[in-house]
Amino acid sequence: PPPPPAPAAGAAAAQHGPAGRGGAGREGGGAAGKRRGLGSARLGHGPAALQCRAPVRGCRGCGGWWLAPSSARGSVFQNKLVDQCERLQLQSAAINKHVAEVLPAKSRSVLTAANGARELVIQRLMFVGKVCENEEQRLLENVHAEEERVHQSILTQQVHWTEALQKLDALRTYLVDMITNMDDQGLVHAEKEIFERTEVAEGILEPQESVKLNFNQQCVQSPLLHRLWASAVLSCSQEILIDEKTVSPHLSLSEDKKTLTFSPKKAKLDLDCPDRFDHWPNALATAAFQTGLHAWKISVEKSCAYKLGVCYGSLPRKGSGNEVRLGFNTASWVFSRYDKEFRFLHAGQPQPVELIKSPAEIGVLVDFAGGEVLFYDPDSCAILFSHRETFAAPLYPVFAVAHHSISLVCKLMALSVAAQPQHPCAGSRLCCCCSVLLLALLGPKAFVISP
Repeated sequence: PPPPPAPAAGAAAAQHGPAGRGGAGREGGGAAGKRRGLGSARLGHGPAALQCRAPVRGCRGCGGWWLAPSSARGSVFQNKLVDQCERLQLQSAAINKHVAEVLPAKSRSVLTAANGARELVIQRLMFVGKVCENEEQRLLENVHAEEERVHQSILTQQVHWTEALQKLDALRTYLVDMITNMDDQGLVHAEKEIFERTEVAEGILEPQESVKLNFNQQCVQSPLLHRLWASAVLSCSQEILIDEKTVSPHLSLSEDKKTLTFSPKKAKLDLDCPDRFDHWPNALATAAFQTGLHAWKISVEKSCAYKLGVCYGSLPRKGSGNEVRLGFNTASWVFSRYDKEFRFLHAGQPQPVELIKSPAEIGVLVDFAGGEVLFYDPDSCAILFSHRETFAAPLYPVFAVAHHSISLVCKLMALSVAAQPQHPCAGSRLCCCCSVLLLALLGPKAFVISP
């Protein structure tokens, strides 16, 4: 059939938009529509491309239309390449700007921030170091003053009791002389004098134990030093495993021997095992210690009923009496939580612990030689409770849980402390307090304290 007539100018204007707007494509009028219409023409899909086509007689494969000539397709491809070149140019300009302006600015910003961070660290550590030096000096002065006080009390006592001995010896000599050299009548006449002298002797009392003659350890108590010491020790907490043979039938132990989970129903375990607790939901660690400094952390955020602490290996395992119940005998020292009530328990004498919030983790520190067990909140750097005791036997870490589960926190690093005869600050720019502080701040991987 003959080719269709070309559309009238009015029809073309009505189809492709107002002539004053540039004859945009069907998508819209104005400048944006014009760009879309021209883009479609470049790709061979717009009205301009359709005008280049004519029907082909007897052709059914292309819908009866003429195909665009190769020159038109080459022009379309050329337009694509031009667009690609423009995009590449814009991309190159953006990269050049990033390399020439953004990266140097970032480098200068990082340098400024790093220098500021270094100055901040140095200033703060210098300040903290000065505070620690002042605290160390204050505590050493307290120790010296307490030592002088005790020595003075001892000297005063020595003078007093030396004079008392002299009086008693003189009286004894006088009485022996009276008995030896005087007859009965003479003794009767000297009765008043003898009575007066013996009355002086009766006024001399026997020596009594006095706290004035003991060194008061409270003179070295320092909340600052205590917190720094606890933080440093806990940052080097050791690995603790729970002994499966001691686990109560109310508890289940995880494969890594670090998590205890409570169950109200008793599991089918060997209750005849002498090491196993058969009533209270208790468990002991695998190893005991009888010297040194030890610390471990327990995650307790999932439980509202638990006990943590230490006990002697002689703690009974069978029955429901107080001799087996943690904190209700002289063989165990534990920090306890039941719902919102926190307490320290030992020998059946609970001591309430007031806390603002429930700790997610609790650190247990035991200084065997120093005779102290301490419970610490690592998140808030707060000492929950500290108790002094002279331990007479090896201690086992002990656990009890009656709600959900508690878990031992993974081991970090061991703390190496070697005793030296000289002052720990000898040959070092850091005082002992600063060393402890740096370890607490920088973590155990920074260095190991070896005073």
